[in-house]
Amino acid sequence: MEITAIHEFTVKIIHEAGERIRQSLSEKLEIETKANANDLVTNIDRETELFFIEQIHAYDPAFKILGEEGMGEPLESLDGVVWIIDPIDGTMNFIRQHRNFAISIGIYVDGIGKLGYIYDVMRNDLYYAVEGQGAYMNDRQLERLQSLPLHEAIIGINATWVTPNRYIDHNKIIDLVHHVRGTRSYGSATLEIASVVCGRMDAYMSMRLSPWDIAGGAVIANEVGAIVSNLGNEAINLEEQDTFIIANPKIHKTIIEQYVHLK
Repeated sequence: MEITAIHEFTVKIIHEAGERIRQSLSEKLEIETKANANDLVTNIDRETELFFIEQIHAYDPAFKILGEEGMGEPLESLDGVVWIIDPIDGTMNFIRQHRNFAISIGIYVDGIGKLGYIYDVMRNDLYYAVEGQGAYMNDRQLERLQSLPLHEAIIGINATWVTPNRYIDHNKIIDLVHHVRGTRSYGSATLEIASVVCGRMDAYMSMRLSPWDIAGGAVIANEVGAIVSNLGNEAINLEEQDTFIIANPKIHKTIIEQYVHLK
């Protein structure tokens, strides 16, 4: 796989897809529910995923594609070149706010992340990384993350973490919230990951994310020194849903060991 050519091609189709999405905001959306009433999908999610599939297969029909809306082929493994795509991460925001949503793409070869992209569609900000070549926001290279103590950290969690739930001991998370400098929640996992890799936040956690939520961001994270894992401090799983954390390397282990008690 010719990395430079693939990168240039990917940037091109991401920007094309972003323009198509922006234009769609003046149209009436077709909205459906998936797993539950808050798990939404629109015709634009599906049309955008189909656009990527058509473009990628025209470039090389041997490439495999795993997409959130299931329009790619079923994958039995991560062998070969696999594109992991979320056409619109933050569909609720897309529908209600017309902002705070993103396109995410991770390109993996035999399970190893080679290229990663998060595109903030409405701000026209593209975060990307090529393995071993650093991470960028648009044309500006991102610095490697600097160490900081936990009490100075801003972490991304939503309100569910501090209420009784079936995943974690919420009382320990309340302790964490009291200890850190602040919390944020934007409603888009990929944009929360982007906030960590560029230093606007210092950690982001989720009780359940899918491969397309994290595949692109994980590649970018590696290039700035952020640590990604599940909440058991195990390697991320790109074949099924799992818990997730990305954090500044200084605080990753502390958060997991002292504040995350899985049920």
